[in-house]
Amino acid sequence: MGFSQEQAQRLLALQPRLGPEHREAAAAQLLLLGLSAEAALALLERSPALLRLPTERLRERAEELRRLGLDGGRLHRAVSRCPQLFHVPRRRLEAAVRLLRERCLFTAEQLREVLGTCPAVLLEEPHTLHQQFQYAYFRMGVQQKEMVKARLFQTPFAELRNRHIFLERRGLYETPYKGQTQTSNPKLKDILRLPEKDFLASLAYSTPEEYEVFKKLLAREEEEKEEEDVDALYTEDDDDDDLDSDESKTTRE
Repeated sequence: MGFSQEQAQRLLALQPRLGPEHREAAAAQLLLLGLSAEAALALLERSPALLRLPTERLRERAEELRRLGLDGGRLHRAVSRCPQLFHVPRRRLEAAVRLLRERCLFTAEQLREVLGTCPAVLLEEPHTLHQQFQYAYFRMGVQQKEMVKARLFQTPFAELRNRHIFLERRGLYETPYKGQTQTSNPKLKDILRLPEKDFLASLAYSTPEEYEVFKKLLAREEEEKEEEDVDALYTEDDDDDDLDSDESKTTRE
């Protein structure tokens, strides 16, 4: 299969209780995806559970990923970064893709780029993806093309919010109104891709200490808001109970 003697020994050492045919079949399927012998072996060492999957399952999942646009180099990069793609239920894959196509309105080419640069989106719950998309689209005024360039879904939602709100409160970011702003907003790519030190120095013009204090205050605001929402919910329930009681008394009278 193209393995050196040293690589073959490493392959044989994986999952010793499995027969050699299982290891060889799994390795062969990964090689067919375009992975080199070393890359395939490294993937199996990181994710030995792949060896226990039926060969047909590996083949079928590879075909499903190709149909989604992950072909050639995109496919082997995706499975190398995210071997969980072989384990996730098909319905989860389909739900994520359907959301990105139908509700987020990414074009076919944009979708291929999203899946190629951030295959982990296929593992996410659809509502999580939609929340992040809606925040960038409505709250920040960012279009799909810029989201793709910035690799939006590689950044945790909490980090996206922290950086955006920090800039906003410092007067350095403005939510567009009808596509227009009074200031020139930083590019989403710069907001997300810059290391924190560079983000603070070149975009936020702030210090790490100020940013840490801000994040703590923002987290406290969120906690207080959640408590207020819960209190409001209980108040509504109490009002409904009082109304039901009054109606009951009126009926008896």
